[in-house]
Amino acid sequence: MDSPTKTEPPFVPLRHTGWATHRTPLWVFAAVIVLIGGVVVVSLSHKPSTAQRAGDLSGYLKDVNAGIESCAGGTRDSMTAFNKVQAGDKADLSAALGILAYNAQNCSPANNEPLSDFAAYQVTESLAQFPLDKADNDVITWAFPDALNVQQDMTAVLKAGTPAQRATAQETLTAALAAMDAQRTAIYGIWRNAEKSVGSSAALPFLPA
Repeated sequence: MDSPTKTEPPFVPLRHTGWATHRTPLWVFAAVIVLIGGVVVVSLSHKPSTAQRAGDLSGYLKDVNAGIESCAGGTRDSMTAFNKVQAGDKADLSAALGILAYNAQNCSPANNEPLSDFAAYQVTESLAQFPLDKADNDVITWAFPDALNVQQDMTAVLKAGTPAQRATAQETLTAALAAMDAQRTAIYGIWRNAEKSVGSSAALPFLPA
C-alpha cells in the first residue's frame, strides 16, 4: 500500500504588533505649499500704498482730535482766563476760578466720555510701523494728569493769600507747565515723523502748552 500523502497546514504569516504606518500622500504637501504661497501673495497684494496710509493717518488724527479737543480747548480757555487775571483784571477772578474748576475736571477720563473712549483707541494696522500707540498714551497723560494739574495749580496761584503762598504756588505751576509742554513736544514729534513718512499735511490736533 502506498503511504497517505501528508499535507502541510497553510502558512499564515505572523501578525505584526503595533500601529500601521500611514504615509502622507505627496499631494497633501503640494496643497500646503500652494496654500502658503497664496497667503503670501494675498498679504503682498493688500499692502497699503503710501497714499492709503496718508489717508489713514489723516483719519487717525481726526479721531485723536475728537477724543482730546474738549480737554485741550478747555485748557486753552483756562490759560486765557488765568492770564487775564494775572494781567490785573481782578474783576474776572470769580469767573476765572469757575472756568478753571470746570475745565480741570473735564481733563479727567472719568468726567469726559470722549476722552475715556479714546483711552481704548486702536490704531489701524496700516500705520503699525509708527509708534502711534505711544503717542496715544502720551495724549492721555497730557490731559490726565498734566493738564488737570496745570489748571489746579493756576487756581492755587489765584487763591494764594500771601506773597509767600503765591510764590510757592507759582513755582509748582511752572513745573507743571514744563511737564505738560514736554509731553506735547514728544507727541508732536511722533505725529510729524509719521506725516513726513507718508507725505501727509493733515492738521495736527491742538494741544496748548
